[in-house]
Amino acid sequence: MNDMTPIKDTSPKDWETDQEVRWCPGCGDYAILKAVQRTMPEIGGTPENTVFISGIGCSSRFPYYMETYGFHTIHGRAPAVATGVKLANPDLDVWIITGDGDALSIGGNHTMHLLRRNLDCQIMLFNNEIYGLTKGQYSPTSRVGTNSPSTPYGSVDRPATPCAFALGAGARFVARGFDVSKNLPEVLKAAHTHRGAAFIEIFQNCIVYNKDVFEDFAAPKGAEDHQLWLHNGEPMLFAKGTKGIALDVDALNLKVVDVVDGDWQSVGVIVHDVTNRSVAHMLVEMPFGEFPMALGVLYDDPRPTFNDAVLEQNVSASVGKTPDLGKLLAKGQTWTVADGHPEV
Repeated sequence: MNDMTPIKDTSPKDWETDQEVRWCPGCGDYAILKAVQRTMPEIGGTPENTVFISGIGCSSRFPYYMETYGFHTIHGRAPAVATGVKLANPDLDVWIITGDGDALSIGGNHTMHLLRRNLDCQIMLFNNEIYGLTKGQYSPTSRVGTNSPSTPYGSVDRPATPCAFALGAGARFVARGFDVSKNLPEVLKAAHTHRGAAFIEIFQNCIVYNKDVFEDFAAPKGAEDHQLWLHNGEPMLFAKGTKGIALDVDALNLKVVDVVDGDWQSVGVIVHDVTNRSVAHMLVEMPFGEFPMALGVLYDDPRPTFNDAVLEQNVSASVGKTPDLGKLLAKGQTWTVADGHPEV
């Protein structure tokens, strides 16, 4: 990290370090890094008030390349360090960088509890469906049949679905993007706006050990018809508006419908509601091929955060009051601290 003199209005260049970026040529991490550096000025971030925290893996080199505070921690433990950082200084803007192996294997329990507790931070999970740093072993998200040094005859494991894991752990914000998408900065901005744990799965191409595994929906050109970009309050349309997602009321699941002449209402295309948790579960479980890949903000329904609750307890205790947790944890409740006294 270089000089951390405060900068009022930043540019993407202000977020770049003097460190050599050491990823394989063509790695999707480069595109994600650039997307983050472009996003930071647009959200009004300041390097001296931002911290990037990572675990172990290719993605976890990220803090070296951001002109902010940073921690490169140990395997799977970035959520624990991030929790300590946020509790010590709630004003910091905390970003966690992790991978499918780091977050869902050795760090699965830490990721689960971070989401359950709802720490105010952004979690960017780079999913390349492989262990890249340790030379290509299969990971928790690798598909059945994946050939790797640790599965020479093909993986027989059923893969984890990161967004389904996040929803199951109680996440209140879940989104998806992919490395070279022009829409990725918008997803990052939405995550930053959310107060609480914001979980973003980013499909990332590992050029060496799992090349083009997402090509069917994430190729730079020609895959647009297989992408369902979700926007709150807008119909779930894809393939240039010729197809949509509707609810099969008999089977209580989603289905693809054809849209003729733009008349999506007559075939029952769903209007996206980011607060609908049930539909979010169905969207993340849609099998790709028969369905498009759901991208963008799938779910966004804030609730009070873990760090606010801890601070409220500490402030109440310091003035000799018993914290009213019922009030604090009520849905939609917010609180502030003025003159050393809690106001709920």
